[in-house]
Amino acid sequence: MKLNFCTLFDKNYLARGLVLFDSLERVCSDFNLFVLAFDDDCYSYLQSIKKENLIAVRLQDFENEALLKAKAERSAAEYCWTCSASSIHFFIEKYKLDHCTYIDADMYFYSDPEVLIREMGNNSVLITPHNYSPEYDNSSISGRYCVQFVCFKNTADGMAVLNWWKDSCIDWCFDRVEDGKFGDQKYLDEFSSRFSGVYECNHPGAGIAPWNLQQYEFEKEDDKLVGVHRSDNMKFVPVFFHFHGLKFYQNNIVNYAGGYYEIKAPVFEFFYEPYVQLLAEKAKNVRASGFHFDPNGGSRVSPSRPLDVRLKMYFYLSGLKQSLRNVGLSYLRQRISRHYFYYY
Repeated sequence: MKLNFCTLFDKNYLARGLVLFDSLERVCSDFNLFVLAFDDDCYSYLQSIKKENLIAVRLQDFENEALLKAKAERSAAEYCWTCSASSIHFFIEKYKLDHCTYIDADMYFYSDPEVLIREMGNNSVLITPHNYSPEYDNSSISGRYCVQFVCFKNTADGMAVLNWWKDSCIDWCFDRVEDGKFGDQKYLDEFSSRFSGVYECNHPGAGIAPWNLQQYEFEKEDDKLVGVHRSDNMKFVPVFFHFHGLKFYQNNIVNYAGGYYEIKAPVFEFFYEPYVQLLAEKAKNVRASGFHFDPNGGSRVSPSRPLDVRLKMYFYLSGLKQSLRNVGLSYLRQRISRHYFYYY
């Protein structure tokens, strides 16, 4: 089964997009990745690497009158969100695809996502829930579902949902809560009530992210990564990890997830540290090819005091909640030491 994926990014996310592609190459036997390149540097580099199954399209070759009108009224981030549904529609129509799955550029695949496409069966749309940990549940604002892995089949049911979402995002897509809407994402909560053929993914390995990983333990079995759900000890194979919130700064400093989420050492070991090393290596390759920009977007100076008093107090109280043995600041010291990761 040939899998069709699409994503969008600019030069500041180029390394993430390249690592995403490499992860798909590692686990998928047959796929295409269609990329909407948001600037000329990004497009030029993608063209230069000459990957047959990585198809890049320039932003100006994609935009239409309705999108350009929306673009004038929105921030750069809001316009990216506006384009997500339109990009899926564009690639399905232009390349006559029988299906297309939008995936966020800041993800990495650890096993074949075909299992997720097959899970949807005869349904025409697949959506993935955030699966929030209770302490981070943001469903009322960000929505129950995440625009990270959304699949549409080129069927009457599938295109009906996609066209409604596309038109809705062009009409309204802002970084604020308004009338039950938020960005492009809160619309997903309405799919099942408005349309037939919409399937909610049930695979626990689909969409591991900072807001839900507290529910799992991770380990290696025969050199393969395995997740274990803490509530029932059910084991599962991670399909993809969503590295939302990861930011690069000057002087090789990386902020993993903003310091807000509780992230334990095995997650750093199995997910974050290898991923950051891959991004760093991609950045070197891009520069070695004669492109003079940072493909990780690390142009800003890191915050001088990223761990303020409030955050340190939160870490300390979290440690006490786990065990009174953390009264001696051991948990707090661990969290501080893991807040930034320096690589070479």
